[in-house]
Parts: sequence; C-alpha cells; structure tokens
Amino acid sequence: MPEPTTEPRPTLEAVAARAGVSRATASRVVNGGDGVREPLVERVRRAVEELGYVPNQAARSLVTRRHDAVAVVIAEPETRVFADPFFALQLRGISKELTAHDSQLVLLLTEGRDDYARVGRYLAGGHVDGALAFSLHLDDPLAGLIHGAGVPTVFGGRPGWGEDTRGAVYVDSDNRGGAREAVRHLVGLGRTRIAHITGPLDQTSAVDRLDGFRDVMVDADPRLVVESDFTPVGGERAMRELLERCPEVDAVFAANDLMASGALRVLRDQGRRVPDDVAVIGFDDMLPVAEQTDPPLTTIRQDIEEMGRLMARLLLRGLDRRTAEAGLPSSVVLPTTLVHRDSA
Repeated sequence: MPEPTTEPRPTLEAVAARAGVSRATASRVVNGGDGVREPLVERVRRAVEELGYVPNQAARSLVTRRHDAVAVVIAEPETRVFADPFFALQLRGISKELTAHDSQLVLLLTEGRDDYARVGRYLAGGHVDGALAFSLHLDDPLAGLIHGAGVPTVFGGRPGWGEDTRGAVYVDSDNRGGAREAVRHLVGLGRTRIAHITGPLDQTSAVDRLDGFRDVMVDADPRLVVESDFTPVGGERAMRELLERCPEVDAVFAANDLMASGALRVLRDQGRRVPDDVAVIGFDDMLPVAEQTDPPLTTIRQDIEEMGRLMARLLLRGLDRRTAEAGLPSSVVLPTTLVHRDSA
C-alpha cells in the first residue's frame, strides 16, 4: 500500500507563477471567467496540468455562484428505480450530458412522503445549481416543494400539477400519438376486441396513452381497460383480470414493456398463442425487455436515454449566463415510432 503523500497541494499562486501571470488572471481562467487573451489562457491551462492543480470548489463557488452539481429527483422508491430499466436509461442520458459539462449528478430518491421535506430542504439549501425531476404523480407535493426551493428545474414528462408547474420546462415523448399508432396497428391486423393495460393514472404519461387508445377505440367496452402500475407483476395481474372479464379479447396494448412482458407470461400460461390468438404491443422499446420476451415484443419506441440527455442540456443551457437573457429554453416533445417484432 503506497504511503500517503505529505506534499502540499499546488496553489493558485503557484499556477500563476508557473504561467507568468497575475493571480487574478489565473483565477479568471480557472473559474471560467471572460476577458483573458487566448495565449494567456493556454499558459494557465498548461500550468494547471503540469502542477496537477485542483480548484477549491468552495472558493470557486464564491466567484462563479455555481456548484457544478445538479440534483436528479425521482419520485419513486429505491426498489422501483433500480428494478426498472427505464430509470437506468434516463439516468445514463443525464449522466453523460452532465459529465460532458464537468457537472456532478446528485441522486435524490423518495421512499415515501416523509422524504419530501428532506428533498425540499436540500434543494433550498444552495447545494446544487438546478434540478431534474421525473416520475412525479398528480397529487405529488414534490412539485410544490421544488417550486418553493426556487431552483431552476426541468421536468421529465409533461407536468400536470397545477400552478406550481405552470410554464415549466419539460422533456416528453409523444405518448398520445404513439398509443394511437399502436392501436391502429392492431386494428389493421383485424383485431376487434382490443384491450388496454394502463399505467397509474395519476401520471400524465399513462393518461396520455389511455387518451391515445380512446382516440382510436372510441366505443371501446369499458371492461377492456384495466389500470395497472408499470411493473411486470402489475401486467400479469391486469391480464388475468382482462381474461376473466372478456375471454374473447384478441389484442392488448400495454402502456409499457414491463407490463406487456407480464401479460405475455399470463397468456402463455393460459394456452393463448401470441400473436395468433392475442396480439400484444408494449411501449418504450427497452431492449433488455422487448427482445427477451417470448415472442419478442412489438412496441412503441421512445428514446429514453435521449430524453435524459435533453433534460440535462436544457437545464444547463438555462443556467448558462450567456443565454440567461434569452430566457429559459422551450420544452421538447420527442417523436415515437412503432417497432415491429413477433408479438403483433
């Protein structure tokens, strides 16, 4: 085991001396300030590299008023976050974008309502430059706490939480349009008893996908719609309920791939052939799920990783002083596409 070094850390004064500039000039370069000629910038950067200088973050924050840290708030318990590939993909996109801008990701999870005040206090405490929040529910007090904390925020998904998110910046997919495309595909296959397994209807993505289903199935039998929870177990439970209500069901549109995978297991266990007897379509196109089901899942693709990347990009753009005068960036809604596999 190597001995810990006792040599003092290089100082900003040492960097200035090595570069042959004043301490003020070295500080402006290190802290991202303007007004320094390019040759001097290069000399300071070279000195930083040669000396292995690491800026003092606390001192740097006093100068820049930035912490180079962004909170990611997910309104779901830890067990859900780490079991659902959706969150992993979105976090990967966020992390890539923040890393490219030398900013740290601070993950804040909520096991229950008791955690919300803690999250609100942390955000209001000046620890981060901004927040990215997703998977919020319609009755969720987190939106109000985030609003009250006064930190710049970008939401994942269309907000639906009243005054606290009016005019909020968000990144979403065309959930309603994607649902319409899925159901139209099933209709085109000649299916007439098309069911829908929804996500939790206190989330706007699930509501939008249900609306897309109803746009096509205007006179659908109410028994063919079952609310679930975006989990495989929820999909299994909903599929059993659908078969009990309407044994003649010949197609299912599930509001995410995980629920579709659960529905496929129940259909297989009950001797229903897919797609011959019952066609199944999911939503997300999460490859670890969609390509591993039996049969492989036809689904609506949304670019989950890109959604995370765009959330971080919009937040960082809003924080950039050079664009602050132009106001916050606009929200983004990404298109969806139908991916054909063997289930429908």
